Amino acid sequence: MTTLSFDDEGVDVVYEGTEFRLEKDLIEDATQKSYFDVTDHEVLRIVEKDPSLGGQARRIGDIIR
Repeated sequence: MTTLSFDDEGVDVVYEGTEFRLEKDLIEDATQKSYFDVTDHEVLRIVEKDPSLGGQARRIGDIIR
């Protein structure tokens, strides 16, 4: 299971027991979108090759505000 924790500057990730951080700039470069317009599903696709996406995608801007 992958855990994502969002804040204004990036995302803390726990993936297969490994913790790391995806900075805001890296996410924007990978998605070609403003950080706050990127969805949690898009971040999960950066982390996992073939993620199991459940529920409605949510914008980071909506998650942290």
